[in-house]
Amino acid sequence: MERIENELAHGRKISGNAEFYWGWSGPAGRLRAERRARMYRSAGALGPHKKALEIGCGTGIFTALIARSGADITAVELSPELVERARAQNPAPNVKYRVMNVEELDFPENSFDCVYGSSVLHHLNLPKALPEMLRVLKPGGNFVFTEPNMLNPQIMLQKNIPPLKAFMGDSPDETAFFRWQIKGTLLDAGFSGVKTEPFDFLHPWVPGALAPAADKFGALLERLPLLREIAGSLLIRATK
Repeated sequence: MERIENELAHGRKISGNAEFYWGWSGPAGRLRAERRARMYRSAGALGPHKKALEIGCGTGIFTALIARSGADITAVELSPELVERARAQNPAPNVKYRVMNVEELDFPENSFDCVYGSSVLHHLNLPKALPEMLRVLKPGGNFVFTEPNMLNPQIMLQKNIPPLKAFMGDSPDETAFFRWQIKGTLLDAGFSGVKTEPFDFLHPWVPGALAPAADKFGALLERLPLLREIAGSLLIRATK
């Protein structure tokens, strides 16, 4: 209960400027968001006649990008303030927004072809949230998330030094994952075909004029077997 209260308070605190805290507001942030959306669409096999559940939709940045696929999207978020902004800023005829606790999803079993989300698993009580996501996913359905990588030096410092954590706009309970850690957690929860892949060397604070070149350079770094392990994010895929 304390975690949920902390997350609700955090949502109220950042709702007016959430995109800045999350790093999606600048040119580099938009490049990063668009890349993630392509990952969700591809790995989630999203398109017309597919039903997708977005976990932790925030202000609807990714909801709007995924809606372009033609999939029917239900986007859930714990914070009423963030859902209100999502409805206002990113409406789409194939999207429904719901205020909902992921630990108690209000959907029947086998409801969705894909469950996806951006930087949300590290906010959750996974032993309670993962079984719910697995329950509502159809057999053979796709689970696709991107999350911060604990092996990245900045992420490691940011998630483990409380003053820095507060300065960067993090909630008190959020963390990050080592890729072998989250893989084991998903397997224990009953998911199959779990794959975790580090990616993303494009920092959201890179100036706009430099963002495209920095993005291309980051793509080169991702091809280096050892260096890629300290990339900023993890692509996490699994199936039911």
